[in-house]
Amino acid sequence: YQNSSDNNLLYWGLDYPPLTAYHSWLCGIIAHHLDPNWVALNASHGYESYHHKLFMRYTVLLVDVIIYFSAAFLFVATCLSEWTESEKLGLLLLLLLQPSMVIIDHGHFQYNCISLGLALFGVIAVVHDWDVIGSIAYSMSLNYKQMELYHALPFFCYLLGKSLQSDRRIVKITKLGVTVIAVFVLCWIPCLTRMDDILQVAHRLFPFSRGLYEDKVANVWCTTSVLMKLRGLLTQQSLTLLTAVSTLVATLPSCLHLLYNPTPYCFVLALVSGYVCRVKYGHHIWSGILMCACTNKINDALLVCSGEYI
Repeated sequence: YQNSSDNNLLYWGLDYPPLTAYHSWLCGIIAHHLDPNWVALNASHGYESYHHKLFMRYTVLLVDVIIYFSAAFLFVATCLSEWTESEKLGLLLLLLLQPSMVIIDHGHFQYNCISLGLALFGVIAVVHDWDVIGSIAYSMSLNYKQMELYHALPFFCYLLGKSLQSDRRIVKITKLGVTVIAVFVLCWIPCLTRMDDILQVAHRLFPFSRGLYEDKVANVWCTTSVLMKLRGLLTQQSLTLLTAVSTLVATLPSCLHLLYNPTPYCFVLALVSGYVCRVKYGHHIWSGILMCACTNKINDALLVCSGEYI
């Protein structure tokens, strides 16, 4: 996360949470064992070869099968009990063969399949009242890709709402809180030694300096720019605050409803609402839109099956 002579952040610098860093480090160890030229410090910049590309594609395919495919199969097997086998197969194919996922992950090596698979494991778990397991899975998803933040409020309200309706609410809330904190601490241990390190990681994770939106993004801020150029009227800090408040206000109704009605059906609706509000009002960078494109299919699948829980 720190810029140095041996770590040029302008050359594909890491701008994802620590779990992504661990995964990249593991891939680097394996790559070095196979061919040191693939990951030679500085000298490997721009390096291309047939076997190197093949290795990178295999790294995506492997985690795709282990994490995302497993989550999709579990989702279809456990959440769609009333569906026919042909309907289950159709939805499964939609989940696994969605073009944007294939292009982005297998062509751009974004590894969204990891965060999406972990998030889907989290949804499956909390819907079946395996709340601790679901909290671990979602926390790991969030620590792999920060784009999962727009599902954080629905997860929080759903788990809190269920806990408040429990006879042992204090114990349950404490258990979930300790679980989430423990996952974050374990993921962030290398970055917690100095405040400067924490701030630098946060700066890399949320690069607001890239701008409010890009011209290819069709959100509220891009639309209103036709009439009013907010980027010329407000400071970067004001724009960041405006987008954060707008997203929160837009997301709150479904989440407050979920807090008082913590049912799987309301949870699904809140997840979809969180996604839509983040796309329309959030502070965008291009990678965020790529993530939204991938995550949309998860939300679509959840909406399709939400009738199971009415």
